[in-house]
Amino acid sequence: MPDFKGQGANPAMLDAVNDKNMVFKTDAITKQYGMGDLTVHALRGVTLEVPRGELVVLLGPSGSGKSTFLNIIGGLDQPTSGDVHFEGHALADMTDRELTYFRREHVGFVFQSYNLVPSLTALENVELITDIAENPMPAKEALEIVKLKDRLNHFPSQLSGGEQQRVAIARAIAKRPEVMLCDEPTGALDSETGILVLEALQNVNHTYGTTTIIITHNAAIANVADRVIYFADGQVAKVVKNDHPKDIHEIGW
Repeated sequence: MPDFKGQGANPAMLDAVNDKNMVFKTDAITKQYGMGDLTVHALRGVTLEVPRGELVVLLGPSGSGKSTFLNIIGGLDQPTSGDVHFEGHALADMTDRELTYFRREHVGFVFQSYNLVPSLTALENVELITDIAENPMPAKEALEIVKLKDRLNHFPSQLSGGEQQRVAIARAIAKRPEVMLCDEPTGALDSETGILVLEALQNVNHTYGTTTIIITHNAAIANVADRVIYFADGQVAKVVKNDHPKDIHEIGW
């Protein structure tokens, strides 16, 4: 349960009803963008529940609303209508300060672009987070989790694409977030390197119970998920529960 006390939390948010089994709940969220005389409907009434501790894969074609959904539950964007709750707290009721705290302490973001600081080593890139997080793990420990203990002092230009992505994962998990939100984390990688990245994410989910949501176009990755959510035309087409998720090394790429 996130502690927003001392962060300027308002009474409406602190009195929210918390369902301990659900990390996120969305109720009929929509997102519309105006482009001149054209209105783009990125989301068309998405109602979902994401259980705590699961590894969830979002599948669907480009433009189906996956990234918009991820940005909204991560507090990076706001829906046009509808409600989003994180552990019972309504994101719409949070002040800007509370949203900043929510993103900083409770959500780890991993994107297709690694967003590393080129002038800093792998260790220093992770320390950017550990220096400001309230209860971080040591930066070296985070890098060891993603199997980069021998690359601590290398700069991004000295690392492969997969290694840079694993530094980005280490940076995200170093603050011990409840949730990892990953938007196409293997999109720019070859299959061998992508497996290493997904192995790191699966390890974090299994070892620390971190709820992990991964956007991908690769349908094979769905086999490692506890739950697969299929998006189409801004809506949820179907949700499939996988009772026997596979290890990442068991799937074809």
